Amino acid sequence: MKASDLLVKCLENEGVKYIFGIPGEENLDILNSLLDSHIQFITTRHEQGAAFMANVYGRLTGKAGVCLSTLGPGATNLVTGIADANLDRAPLVAITGQTSLDRMHKESHQYMNTVDVFRPVTKWNTLVHTPEIVPEVVRKAFKIAQMEKPGTTHIDIPEDVAKADILGQPIPRKEEFHVPHPTIETLKIAARMISDARYPIILAGNGVLRARAAEALTSFAIKLDIPVATTFMGKGAIPDDCPLSLLAIGLQDNDHISCGFDQADLIISVGYDLVEYHPHNWNPFKTKRVLHIDTTPSEVDAYYNVDLEVIGKITETLNHLSRMTRIKEPRHIISLLRNSVMQECKTMSEDRSFPVKPQKIVCDIRQVLGPDDILISDVGAHKLWVSRIYPVYKPNTCIISNGFASMGIALPGAIAAKLAYPERQVIAITGDGGFLMNSQELETALRLGISFVLLIVNDNSYGVIKAKQINTFGRAAFVDFTNPDFVKYAESFGAKGYYVKSGSELKTILYDALKQQCPTVIDCPVEYKENIILTKKISQHIPYAK
Repeated sequence: MKASDLLVKCLENEGVKYIFGIPGEENLDILNSLLDSHIQFITTRHEQGAAFMANVYGRLTGKAGVCLSTLGPGATNLVTGIADANLDRAPLVAITGQTSLDRMHKESHQYMNTVDVFRPVTKWNTLVHTPEIVPEVVRKAFKIAQMEKPGTTHIDIPEDVAKADILGQPIPRKEEFHVPHPTIETLKIAARMISDARYPIILAGNGVLRARAAEALTSFAIKLDIPVATTFMGKGAIPDDCPLSLLAIGLQDNDHISCGFDQADLIISVGYDLVEYHPHNWNPFKTKRVLHIDTTPSEVDAYYNVDLEVIGKITETLNHLSRMTRIKEPRHIISLLRNSVMQECKTMSEDRSFPVKPQKIVCDIRQVLGPDDILISDVGAHKLWVSRIYPVYKPNTCIISNGFASMGIALPGAIAAKLAYPERQVIAITGDGGFLMNSQELETALRLGISFVLLIVNDNSYGVIKAKQINTFGRAAFVDFTNPDFVKYAESFGAKGYYVKSGSELKTILYDALKQQCPTVIDCPVEYKENIILTKKISQHIPYAK
């Protein structure tokens, strides 16, 4: 068979269902081989969209998403989505076509050293310089992409290698990723640390979701009466209707939840990753005792100098500590912190002002989506509001990019979410700036025949930057722009569009949009001044007590 046929057989061996990408001259043989495979190739309208789709698909399923491009500009267009997946800890395998081996030693049309370009944004990558190594390269790429901490890998395949004849077979997948068991000695020390703490608080990160440890974390928190704050990407690690949930931390240094961290004498970080929220924001004086619970050792950081690491299966660690820890006195719940955020959401849900306030938008989305439905958030001011006041009840039902935090992810992410979970409702929320970065993927969604709601919060500017400029300098700089008619734009693709014309009709529009059998786009004017209030709000310290 040709090496391209063997490559496809190896991808089938890895359980790949979809490949997202754009055809090119240097990946012709790979595309031809895919015609005889059950793998569905999804032609996107930009390589960045393909990378974002593979990114969100990998994050939702735990199986590496796959994207494909040609060489040169096709490959560089993948970079942002690949970098985003790498820091968001989403498993992804990128495959790029490449010029033939006999042109790599000299200046050549569209040639660049793609392996060197991709190396800083991947866990591992390589050039396939001979067809014999295809099975090993593919198996290694998927193994490294999917093992903790997951991220991206990259395979660069020259066109002459893809054409070459080869005898070979995929390497069978035998190994399960071995996660070590926590040691008894370490568990005893950890249990004593928790018992001795007067005001412990749990910081739960995205690693809890990847480890499928949300149920264990909730049981641990309830048994020991310890409040839990999540990172933006850790939302869903504990149901937000649990009284111990403090929702998400990460907005700014002096947000409500940060006040609880000010008072805590022990931070129990579970599945926490420094890329999600830097520890200098909650440990500015480097004085907090920190208990690190994860499947991998902690990163070295001056503000995250942990007192003890418990490395091993997160669920097993938490279950052991639940049994081993003795509470010397009843814990105090930071109820005032939780209530301050929940009250804000409750109050704004009845707001009827126009343009619509972002709090109202987030509350209406929560009311129309079920607990298993999925919200995809783009990056912008709306991301801060979603993170702050959108309650989440199940893991992986609120997808926020906050490692690399790339704008433009929402629309491609919604497509990936519907492919992964076609039975669930999906809403993607994006700013007008982020939407136009990958709006062309509306055509991809229509061609695939999938339906979801894309809600555009429209303020004719890069709103969160504008708010920070005004708060810092008293004036804005270079952030305003004009927009097309988003409804007519959506309809030109064949999608359905809605205008929001009053603060009272958004919820009704959302319900109607979710009933449609095609992608729908909602143009919702937003009150940008709320962002100014959000970014400069300084909360008073709220006592850590009932």
